[in-house]
Amino acid sequence: MTASSLDKAISERAQHFLKVLIERYIRDGQPVGSRTLAKDAGLDLSPATIRNVMADLEDLGFVASPHTSAGRIPTVSGYRLFVDSLLSLKPLDKTMLRQLERQLDTRGAASGLVDSASRLLSNLTHLAGVVMVPKHNQVRVKQIEFVPLSDVRVLTVIVTSAGEVYNRIIETSRVFNRSELEQLSNYITGHYAGNDLAGIRRLVVREMQETRRHLDALMVQALEVASAAFGVEDPGSDELGDFVVAGQTNLMDFDELAQMDSLRSLFNAFTEKQEILHLLDRSLEADGVQIFIGEESGYSTLKDCSVITAPYEIDSEVVGVLGVIGPTRIAYDRVIPIVDITAKILGSALASR
Repeated sequence: MTASSLDKAISERAQHFLKVLIERYIRDGQPVGSRTLAKDAGLDLSPATIRNVMADLEDLGFVASPHTSAGRIPTVSGYRLFVDSLLSLKPLDKTMLRQLERQLDTRGAASGLVDSASRLLSNLTHLAGVVMVPKHNQVRVKQIEFVPLSDVRVLTVIVTSAGEVYNRIIETSRVFNRSELEQLSNYITGHYAGNDLAGIRRLVVREMQETRRHLDALMVQALEVASAAFGVEDPGSDELGDFVVAGQTNLMDFDELAQMDSLRSLFNAFTEKQEILHLLDRSLEADGVQIFIGEESGYSTLKDCSVITAPYEIDSEVVGVLGVIGPTRIAYDRVIPIVDITAKILGSALASR
């Protein structure tokens, strides 16, 4: 059932009660009873009427009754309707924006910016902040240099638009002297700079296939070296990447995540990284903020968590994703704008380097 059809399935009054219940549960973390709900809702309705509305919401799967309490708590479906249709975001004011920009440490390497962004997310939201390291294949190449090592071994130095420097040792088909490698560096930089790694791989493969018979000696050698440097022998290969995380211990402050088994599973996920990386990877193609609530992530480890992500860009190209991980009762109205703005600030900081 889509969000719009869910809207139609319940009355405006029921939606109002659901909104009030979720806001109360997010704030207190305790099941919400009819008396508390009546007081918070500000409506002059009898307890029986409220109980009937709550029973309808429970039948529709938006709330549930824990065995140990007469109150109700939101379900994943309830949170989803709340986030998609009932939530009022709290825009960040100019003072907070300046604070965000000031606290993001722009000194040092780009990796320092990524670390700083994860700590900033954690500090501002009191959740776990995660930032994907810019993916090599999606960062634009600014300069390529080749340095002779010994015999046919050459050091490839790739400088990216993010200010990062990556080194790779390759083996060439013959021995090149320093002057020849400098000439090849200039040629390849002139032809391919401004493209991301995946784009360079495609260009090299196409040019090798389409124009080999018409190439001069320099271009043949340049394409051969570029082929080794950019891994076009396996153009589909792409490492999943990496991310940095800060504030994992903040999750211990939430009762629903504080059980030892839950904490152990979560901390293992942060350590092993694969599940969280796959989730972040899914957000690379997303348009703006993405929210995964409970089992929507597809991973049992995160069944009691919500993950809020936003992609960050360099030169209008998405190169990574950042976000926060916390309980499903995240303060969505406050956290979503923080994640969104932090992504924009990080991208701008990386691009300005």
